[in-house]
Amino acid sequence: MPLSDMVFASVYNVYCGFSSRRFTSDLRDAYTNGLIDSRPHFNSVSNYLSSPDLTDVLKGLITASSLPLKAIETDFAVVSSGFSTCRYVRWFNKKYGRETDNREWVKVHLMCGVNSKIVTAVDVSGWTAHDTNYFVPLVERTAAHFGIREVSADKAYLSHKNLSAVEAMGGLPFVPFKSNTLESTKAGTWAKMYHLFAYEREAFMEHYHKRSSIETAFSMIKGKFGSALRSKSDTGQINEALCKILAHNICVLIQAMHALNIHPIFCADSSPAQE
Repeated sequence: MPLSDMVFASVYNVYCGFSSRRFTSDLRDAYTNGLIDSRPHFNSVSNYLSSPDLTDVLKGLITASSLPLKAIETDFAVVSSGFSTCRYVRWFNKKYGRETDNREWVKVHLMCGVNSKIVTAVDVSGWTAHDTNYFVPLVERTAAHFGIREVSADKAYLSHKNLSAVEAMGGLPFVPFKSNTLESTKAGTWAKMYHLFAYEREAFMEHYHKRSSIETAFSMIKGKFGSALRSKSDTGQINEALCKILAHNICVLIQAMHALNIHPIFCADSSPAQE
């Protein structure tokens, strides 16, 4: 099947929120209206959603969908949140002396603009992954297209490496320090932000609380498209989560078109080589 049709069908399926079988009528309408060139079986959509080839395409589309708003986004926030799955994990709990089972979930690591809630970079990992390992890649991918003035994040991202990465991109990192953090004797980003946090706490927290916008973004995503993933395979769960993020970005762009008077220009007459 054409990959473009499968990407559209996968995101459309997640946007509608129906199971693959109940999504058949929507696929038929999309084909009738000329939105896709083929009429795939609903099993084909599920099979392509579990394909590794779709992952990079979806990440690229998420980045592309954020670019129309790069003129208004200079302040960003980073955080992660979980999406539940249909699988369970079991282990022996030594503290309580019995077996414990829990639903598995995947972590979605986001960086978004605090003004429009547009997602500029995303990574998906297992539920045991540490958040701080994804901070620098998210910042670097965002800085490739956006001018970064500020980045807000919670204490889970506090490290010399993360703070220095933001400064290297021309921004200021607003990550609150822990109660046992010691004052640095060396000049640098860590010492500068520590002094601001210690001696001008109110001003620091005003910038830090911009990260509330990314919590709003996750609330928008889960409220519209659900907080659970239907796919059973690891790749399918990653791609399904990315489809939710892409659908969210499209909704944000539609709102921005009306609020900011943005007029998109689509390359309908581009040649096959340019496509």
